[in-house]
Amino acid sequence: MKKVSKLIAVFLAGMLTLSATACTSSSGSSSAANETSQSTTESAGEDSSAAEESSSEASSGYVDQIKEKGYITMSTNAEFEPFEYMEGTEFKGIDIDISKKIAEKLGVELRINNTSFDSLPLELATDKCDFVAAGMTIDPEKDIDFTEPYFDASQAIIVAVDSDITSGDDLDGKRIGVQLGTTGDTYCTENFPNAQISRMNKGMDAVADLARGNLDAVVIDDYPANKLVEKNADTVKVLDEALTVEQYGLAVKKGNQELLDVLNEVLAEMQESGELDEIVSSYISEE
Repeated sequence: MKKVSKLIAVFLAGMLTLSATACTSSSGSSSAANETSQSTTESAGEDSSAAEESSSEASSGYVDQIKEKGYITMSTNAEFEPFEYMEGTEFKGIDIDISKKIAEKLGVELRINNTSFDSLPLELATDKCDFVAAGMTIDPEKDIDFTEPYFDASQAIIVAVDSDITSGDDLDGKRIGVQLGTTGDTYCTENFPNAQISRMNKGMDAVADLARGNLDAVVIDDYPANKLVEKNADTVKVLDEALTVEQYGLAVKKGNQELLDVLNEVLAEMQESGELDEIVSSYISEE
């Protein structure tokens, strides 16, 4: 009996140990399961939050994103007085003042990229700017979208004061200076096949070459032409006859109808109030 009692005691002790081990194991498994469940829930919550944020960004319109950033970026070529030019370190001109009104309309800061004229469409295509304001002629063939016209312009012909060139009919076969990527560049290339076209980044460089006798004529937009001639009045002049007639528009990336609508709205408001005429007159009247 004593031996049996001892055996029973040993057996019961073993059972208690196994039971305790099983409970510990079960508790550990339960804890691990809870941690896994919590981790999965947190991960799902993070994914859900990210998805909601992504969805919010996707649903946020282009103009709303500009307002959230707090600024709008305009690209231009500040070599085109009186539309855009530098006065010391400050941007000045008709297009600059229009762009400030656009930023004011949206309640944001205006930031300006100053680059070469021919690279402006690329600025839009690569999202380096939101819009372009650069005395740009409206051209449906360009892969960008234009606003309604805000200014009527023309291509002027600049010649030496003693030149025998009197109109566009005399330009074929001549040495013509143009600003790269402008309407003048395109028009002269297409219409004067026998001319020698010199393409430059700045209109003033072309006029300087004309004054030195290296060119026979320069073709550039009329108001910038008058400004350039003012500074070289003893050597060059602008012909009375315009080479072409055209209209300027602001530009946005192809398909950006939302921003285009805002730009058109601002231009319409400025035209209706007379503010646009006042801005133009404040620069043009200085001639």
